[in-house]
Amino acid sequence: MAGRQSIARRDQPLRNKDRARARGTGPVTGNGSAMTLRFWGVRGTLPAPGAATVRYGGNTLCVELRCGPHLLILDAGSGAHVLGRALAATGVPVDADILLTHTHLDHISGLPFFAPLYDPRARLRFWGGHLAPPDGIRKALLLSWQAPLQPNLHAEFRAHTAFRDFVPEDDLPLHPGLRVATTALRHPGNAIGYRIDWGGASVCYITDTEHPPDGLDRNLLRFVAGTDVMIYDATYTETEYPSRAGWGHSTWRAGADLADAAAVRCLVLFHHHPDHDDSAMDAIAAAVEERRPGSLVAKEGMQLEVGSPP
Repeated sequence: MAGRQSIARRDQPLRNKDRARARGTGPVTGNGSAMTLRFWGVRGTLPAPGAATVRYGGNTLCVELRCGPHLLILDAGSGAHVLGRALAATGVPVDADILLTHTHLDHISGLPFFAPLYDPRARLRFWGGHLAPPDGIRKALLLSWQAPLQPNLHAEFRAHTAFRDFVPEDDLPLHPGLRVATTALRHPGNAIGYRIDWGGASVCYITDTEHPPDGLDRNLLRFVAGTDVMIYDATYTETEYPSRAGWGHSTWRAGADLADAAAVRCLVLFHHHPDHDDSAMDAIAAAVEERRPGSLVAKEGMQLEVGSPP
């Protein structure tokens, strides 16, 4: 089972982050100045349900990030359905910013089934920066919510929604004291990386991206420098990657190299290949622990507290 862990403040020893706490089953609740992450979907490409993936999870990408009282949702793959049910069960109206890396289906497939969209009390803001005018995030999402791809479910949405486009390197004006920086990632059709800073702590969300053939991505080296947590696309092993070069995804080893060079405190591997069952993921976890001790492999239900005292 995934558990809750703490990532220490910058002035505390990193080893303290490995202290586990009890696992919860609902959404994260705000806890003052801390940033709290919860993983609701960790697979890339397509869901991978079944007994062989039960420990790491089979839902596609969705991460809940609480910055004090503020709710951010990073991507909305099939894991967003589960998050939506948990949010609805609290009875509290949802006010959230949904930051999308791009609109490939594994990042948006949960939205038509995201319960807060059907709640007239909810306020949801969708952000996207990968599409060039005249296209935009609203147009892309509406196309995915109507025939022939869906039975016009969007006609049933009742939430207050807003759609906001930006360009890479923009800072997004979400809330006072909350900085959200953006950058372009190396992915077919474009994708966006996010860096969220709150209360002296930071999280970088870096998926989907491919490392350069000649070493480190210099742009990402700048962007993630010194962050507390880097969530990184680790779709392929080193053996798998050569036949898939150019597909817009990376490896755990490239993530470890970037984390070392950028002085990242905690590397979290993410966007797991749907063919990697629990045994394969265990092997990756062991390899990255040997290469960069203290690194984590994302699991559904895993919760991290970033910037809280050890």
